[in-house]
Amino acid sequence: MKKVYGTAAEALDGLLHDGMLIAAGGFGLCGIPELLLQAIRDAGTKDLTFASNNAGVDDFGIGILLQTKQVKKMISSYVGENAEFMRQYLSGELELEFNPQGTLAERMRAGGCGIPGFYTKTGVGTIIAEGKEHKDFDGETYILERGIVADLSIVKAWKADDTGNLVFRKTARNFNPPAAMCGRICVVEVEEIVPRGALDPDSIHLPGIYVHRIVQGDHEKRIEQRTVRKKEEA
Repeated sequence: MKKVYGTAAEALDGLLHDGMLIAAGGFGLCGIPELLLQAIRDAGTKDLTFASNNAGVDDFGIGILLQTKQVKKMISSYVGENAEFMRQYLSGELELEFNPQGTLAERMRAGGCGIPGFYTKTGVGTIIAEGKEHKDFDGETYILERGIVADLSIVKAWKADDTGNLVFRKTARNFNPPAAMCGRICVVEVEEIVPRGALDPDSIHLPGIYVHRIVQGDHEKRIEQRTVRKKEEA
C-alpha cells in the first residue's frame, strides 16, 4: 500500500467533500498540519466541521479557512487567539460546540478505539452538561460524552517511516495522536521520512496502522506568544 505522496494536495486527492467532519491535530500554533490546511483552502471544500483544540490565529492554521468562510462549525476547547473566529461566532455565522480540553482529547481517543461514549465528571453542573445523559456512580454524578469518529484526520508529526509509524516532537504530541486515531482516513504531514527500521520501536508514538497517507514538507513553525527578557544595560 503506497502511503507516501509528493504534495499535500496529492495526499488529499479524492478525500475531500463539502460538509465533512475533519479532526485536526495541534495545540496553539504547535503541531498544526499547516500544509494540509492550506491544501484544503486551495481545494475550496466548504461547510466543514472541525474537531480541533483551537482554531489557530487569523492568518494561520484553521484561521485561514475561517477567512475564506469554509468552516461551518468548530468542536473546540480554546478559541481565544482568533479575532475572525470571535466575529463569526458572535454574528451567528459560525457554530461552536465547546468541550473541556481533556474531554475533547478523550472523545477523539475513544472514537479511535471503537468506544462510542464514556462518562466523565468534567462539566457536570455547567452549560457543557445541558442535554446530556446524567448517571450516578458511587454517589457521584457523571455526564455521557460521545466518541468522535471523523471523516478525515489531518495531523503533523516530526518523523515517519514509509509504513506510517510516527514520532511527535514535544508539545505536538498532545492532540495529534488522538486526532489521528479517530479519522476513518488519516493523512499526516511530517518534517522527515526516514527509512523503514530506522525508528526505535519503543520510541514510536503512533503505529502506522492508523495512518493512510504521508507527505513530507517544509514548515513555518510560528511562535504564538514570544516573551523575551529586556536587554540589560552595560
